[in-house]
Formats: sequence, structure tokens, C-alpha cells
Amino acid sequence: MEHVTVIGAGVVGICTALSLAEKGVAVRLVDRAEPGQGASYGNAGVVAPHSIVPNAAPGLWKKLPGWLLSKDGPVRIRPEHALRFIPWGLRALKHSGEAEVRRIAAAMEVLNRDNVALYRRHLAGTGHEGLIQDSMYVYAYRDGAAARLDGLDAEVRQSLGAKMIRLSQGELRELEPDLAPEFEAALAVVEQGRATNPGRVGQVLTEKLVRLGGEVIRADVKGLARAGDGWRVETSAGAFESAKVVVTAGAWSARLLAPLGLKLPLQAERGYHVVFPETEARLRNSVMDTDAKIVASTMEMGLRAAGTAEFGDADAPPDPARAAAVERALRRLVPGIGAGRLETWMGVRPSFPDSLPVIGELPGLKGLYGGFGHSHWGFMMAPKTGAMLADLVTGARVNMDLSAYSAARF
Repeated sequence: MEHVTVIGAGVVGICTALSLAEKGVAVRLVDRAEPGQGASYGNAGVVAPHSIVPNAAPGLWKKLPGWLLSKDGPVRIRPEHALRFIPWGLRALKHSGEAEVRRIAAAMEVLNRDNVALYRRHLAGTGHEGLIQDSMYVYAYRDGAAARLDGLDAEVRQSLGAKMIRLSQGELRELEPDLAPEFEAALAVVEQGRATNPGRVGQVLTEKLVRLGGEVIRADVKGLARAGDGWRVETSAGAFESAKVVVTAGAWSARLLAPLGLKLPLQAERGYHVVFPETEARLRNSVMDTDAKIVASTMEMGLRAAGTAEFGDADAPPDPARAAAVERALRRLVPGIGAGRLETWMGVRPSFPDSLPVIGELPGLKGLYGGFGHSHWGFMMAPKTGAMLADLVTGARVNMDLSAYSAARF
């Protein structure tokens, strides 16, 4: 096969290019930023096979007004973006019924089920195998009565194979002694994983890609056009042709594809993180504050918390108030952080209203494939997405129903 170009060097793009290179394909990875430094760089590092409950769930419409009115609420819509958000938000609410949650969760589970093993396979032999560690994913509750193994979220996870346990207040304190004592109980998903440095995972896998013969180009992609049976990729570093192209450009993917006639309801969902590099407070697992909707984990660079969903233009500047809200939430979760140095960051997640990505050949655009729209789960779903796309691009049999991820569903 002639050259394949992968546009977008987030972890989804890196895993796609790496999977292609492992099949012997000549692959070119193009992005305007350093590989692995997009939205996945700043996430909470969760690698959870059963993080499969979509964003929209029963009762969301009741919670949303309170979240939007609170300065520390987990959701914000930038005022200048409100009119563009409303149609998308209404579509998302249509997917919040229980039957839809179960359907979407099953499709998410396909993309997540092997993520720990796949990351370990990609990292094998790099000398950085320890970047993925065994962990539990702990959902901490201030109201102990809400920590129910028979609740919808937990029941959906367990029905799709998750092993979960309920922790009493005392058991939670023993597991995570630095958590605030106000948490009365927790639900823990066992046999999960976590990354100790998500950005470095992307860097290490990119280095492996280069060792396998892959080419990495740092450039802005300006446009795509047909070129005979293949595609012409216009970039700030010049133009080149490829037999096939895979678009994994995250929140910018829809903008790149729109001139080709493909209109997709992709929202830029901006997330923030804070890191305390000097704190002595530690977490042994990935921990979610189920009220604030932040996830915290101890990493190589310190104690990090990531969260919030801010809907706005992908290129809008960060809002310091959102980072401050994450900081306050982390201090409520882990009170012993102290007053040391604080680092903040913002990244842009690509989100569709049904919480599922686009994966596969794009309708009416032979040889052009998509792998974007993973919302909060891009880092988790990257290895499987990359493997699936590599199979599709090379014509290998994919023994699964891909209709849930088709761009034609919109």
C-alpha cells in the first residue's frame, strides 16, 4: 500500500499511525502541535475498561440548570457560544433515556474493553512500561446512600463485565487516607489502570512509531482535496498526496471536513486541569468526586485533577475561572494539599451528542477515514480505535458492527 496520512497527533492519531506501521504500512503523521500534547495530554490518566456510561443520562435535564448557575458547576456554556450549543444540547438530551444509555454503553465498552492490555502491548520494549499502572477507579460519595451497586450507572457497568465493590467510609479512608473525611462511601471498579504521565505516553509511542519507519510532520493542515484515486493534503509545510487519509484531528475535525460536504454535530468541549507538583498529599488510585465531577490522580508531575465541561469555540482562550473551580474542587477532595506551587492547563475535547466517536470510512469520501469525537474517553479508547482504523484502512476483516460509530448516523 502507498502512503497513508494520519492528520492529528493526539493519542488517537498516534495509536492509529502506530497500528498502521506495525502492519508494515508507510505512514505519515501530521499535526500542528507536538505529538501527544492535545486533549489527552492533560486528562486524568484513567485507563478504565468500564468507564462506559455516556454523558447524557436520565435526570440530566433536572441537574443542568443548577450546574450552569453555579460558578463551580461541572458544566459551563460560554455566552457567545450559547446559540450554537442549544441545538446540540437538545440532541444530547434525546440520548439520555435508559434504553439509549444501555445501547451507547455497549458501544463504548467495545472501544474500552482491552485498553489496559493494548497500551501495555504498545509500550512493551520501550523502557517505559511503567507509564501504565494497575489501579481501581474510585467513585467517592458524600452521601453514602447514593453509593449503590444497583444504581443505573453501576448496574450498566456490571452488566457489561465490570467487577465493582462498595467501600464503607472506613474502608475508603483505609484505601485513600488523604481523601476528605466527609466522603461516606465509594463504589470502586477493580482491575482498571491509570497512566502516570499521559503526555509522555504519547511521546513514547511517537518515538516507537519513528523507529518503525513512520514519518512525523509538524504543520498546519489547510485542506483536503481529491487527487486521482487518493487525496491531496494541503499543509503549511507544503502539499503531498496519499493513497488514504485518516482524520483524527479531535475538535478541529469537523471544520476540516466541512468543505468536503460533511456536516457533523461536533462540539468543542473544553476541559481544565490543575497540578500541585510539591504537595505531599497522595492518591493511590484514580478518584472521582461524584458531586464536582472531577477526577484526581497522583502522577509523575504531582497531584493532578481534571474536569469540567466548558462548551465554546475550540480556539477561544482559557478561562482562569474554570481552572480555579477545579482547584477548589480538588482542595475539597484532598484537603491536605497545602499552599505549594500550582500549574493549570486547558485542552479541547471533541464531543458528539450521543457520546460516541466517528470511526470508519466517511460517507461518499472513498479512502478518507475518521477517528474523532471521543469526548472524555479519547485517551482510554485510543488503542482500540487505532487498531480498528488500521484494519479498516488495510482491508482486514473487522468482526464487529461499526454502525454505532458511523458518520452516517447524523
